[in-house]
Amino acid sequence: MANILIVEDEDHLRVLAESYLREHGHVTFSAATKEQALAALEVAKIDLLFVDVGLYDDRQVGLDLAKEAVEQFPEMKVLYTTGQSVTDGMKALLVENAALLPKPYTVEQLQTILALKFGFKPVSAPVAPIPLS
Repeated sequence: MANILIVEDEDHLRVLAESYLREHGHVTFSAATKEQALAALEVAKIDLLFVDVGLYDDRQVGLDLAKEAVEQFPEMKVLYTTGQSVTDGMKALLVENAALLPKPYTVEQLQTILALKFGFKPVSAPVAPIPLS
């Protein structure tokens, strides 16, 4: 289980990611802007920043946010997502030990990268007790 801050300017993607992650036992926080994300980082301990590289079509905003977040909280992990083409130049701007999940992605791809890259495995749904008769 992890505390995950989802920073995504597309409402439907943010809601879907949040819903999926909560269903799998993670605690989620969400933001649509860099300012909202920085405010959330001040009030909650975040294990993973899941950030869209190109917030509001500005390719630099997500990159800057991740850099600032990791400078302030060095133990934080970063998972980037983007619908833009990924170049070697862009990869060079990612924070160290981050991962990149290209859009569109499936929940299976999200689950796999969280488990393999960061060790955040989904929590199984609680098993209902069997009534004794």
